[in-house]
Order: sequence, then structure tokens, then C-alpha cells
Amino acid sequence: MAPQVGDLAPDFTLPDQSGTSVSLSQFRGQRVVIYFYPKDDTPGCTKEACNFRDQWSLFEQHNIVVLGISKDGATSHGKFISKHNLPFTLLTDAEPCPVASAYDSYGLKKFMGREYMGMMRHSFVIDADGRLEHIYTKVKAETMADQVLDDLGLT
Repeated sequence: MAPQVGDLAPDFTLPDQSGTSVSLSQFRGQRVVIYFYPKDDTPGCTKEACNFRDQWSLFEQHNIVVLGISKDGATSHGKFISKHNLPFTLLTDAEPCPVASAYDSYGLKKFMGREYMGMMRHSFVIDADGRLEHIYTKVKAETMADQVLDDLGLT
């Protein structure tokens, strides 16, 4: 069942771009934005990551953690971060993508007539108590960070 606003966000521990384990629970007391995206350094995913990068000062100013999650491994994440100067953490949710599945963000996709299992472009805002505050399932990659900041009244 898909998580709903007000639910406790499913906790997880995943490796970051350096191979260090990162747990959602370690950020209790802070607001967290999690965004699931299909693949490092592809057009839409790059626009989304760069929008978060370009708004980073506002997220940082309000002590908001940003975590990007895809199936890509640490090496790919490291290159993506370096190439686009991303100031936030990217996490690896490897097949069968248990974290994305817990957030109802992994499933059957269609592309050019082909069906496959993949990561959905969904975003979540988690409040300081660990509850889902906002859920975005219709994401515009190039303005996702702007949308989050607007919805939180921080722009």
C-alpha cells in the first residue's frame, strides 16, 4: 500500500556515494526531502539534481536534508556529483529496490513500447518527527526543488 501524508516514513539504511551507510532515522529532528530518480546523468535526472543544487542554499538555511535515491552504484553517484557539483547525498537502492518499493516508487514502467521494472520519479518531504508531510508523484524534474520550497513556504 502506498504511503500517505501523515504516515510514519518507512525507515531505511542505504550506502551513499562513498559506500557509507546512511539511515533515515539519523536525521530525526530535521526535515528531510527524499527524491527517487531513474538514473544518474540522464537528461531529466540531471535537471532535477541541478534544481536541488541551485536551491541548495535555501535547503541548507532551513536545515533540510536532501537525499537522492536511484539504483546506480557508488561510482556512478560519485561521478554524477562531481560532474554537476551536487552538494547533497545520493544513495543506492539496488535491485530489487526495497526502499523505493516501500515508498511505492518502484514498479512497471513503459518506454517506447517496452515494459520494464524501474524507479519512479517521486519525491517525499518528511517532517522532523519522521512523518510524511508532502508526497509528489507527478514530478516536473526541472522544478521539483522549487515546488518543495514553495509548498513549505520557504521562498
